[in-house]
Amino acid sequence: MCERSLRFGVVGCADVAWRHVLPALAECLSARLVAVASRTEARARRFADRFGGEAVVGYERLLGRGDIDAVYIPLPTGMHAEWTGRALEAGKHVLVEKTLATSVREADELVALAGSHDLRLMENRMFVHHPQHETVRRLMSEGVIGELRVFTAAMAIPPRPADDIRYAPELGGGALMDVGFYPIHAAMAYLGAPLEVAGAVLHHDAARGVEIGGDVLLRGSDGAAAHLTFGFQHFYRSRYELWGGRGRIIVDRAFTPPKTWQPVVRIERQDREETLTLRPSNHYLNTLEVFVASVRGGGGDAGALEASVRGVALMESVRAITSGDLTPR
Repeated sequence: MCERSLRFGVVGCADVAWRHVLPALAECLSARLVAVASRTEARARRFADRFGGEAVVGYERLLGRGDIDAVYIPLPTGMHAEWTGRALEAGKHVLVEKTLATSVREADELVALAGSHDLRLMENRMFVHHPQHETVRRLMSEGVIGELRVFTAAMAIPPRPADDIRYAPELGGGALMDVGFYPIHAAMAYLGAPLEVAGAVLHHDAARGVEIGGDVLLRGSDGAAAHLTFGFQHFYRSRYELWGGRGRIIVDRAFTPPKTWQPVVRIERQDREETLTLRPSNHYLNTLEVFVASVRGGGGDAGALEASVRGVALMESVRAITSGDLTPR
């Protein structure tokens, strides 16, 4: 193991950590797992037995350790601001699961806190670090489909088990900040800034007190529009499409491709259709490498944190519009 490996602690034993992020961390040559914290010893031990490192009971105990440089926080969204803030105060760099925070106020406070301590803060926007999107950006810059007119995207999954944390409003649950995150950030990537919420519909589960789906219309400053759909009550879909003046670019499995998936970018024009089959890539591993590079001062995603805050602001606007209250909360 390289001596310069970034020493990670994990705050919380979530499913995304078990299935995706910690397996990627095990492959990352520039980082290593030191400890995993849970509220219960059994859960912490289960993770440590599989991925290595020490099992720690209690998040604060992990943050107080001197042998950890950075923490990964896969806690429910409603807990991100509190524990990201505590980790930064403890002198740790932070990679936190999306969404960064539940309000712009919280997000701004975290950005300021990280800056005041000269620490790196990054939201796990893993899909943007898959090279398939770089291919799409190259095609757009080459004018393959002409000027962008409409961007459409969908990220939806079937209903979750009744006790899933996504249905818990007190934990920041709801479809908007979970699966809605993906099409909103994809629209930001291709339409640029500023974006305005021109209309939105959220479908609520009154018994649970959370939204379980929605549709959003965004308007860009150059007149291009984005139509976005997301939810917990659909057949699985993970896709976006760029519709230009001379053709279309279509990407399936856009947001959650497995590391063995060979992405296919489809280009439709007036007289022909072309498909580009790309190499597989592990966007969780790519994200970890970007984060480590940012900590070491040798690179990283320079605009990532700004994009994270803009994403929170758009989600906040969606909720304000659908509630009839145009005042940000």
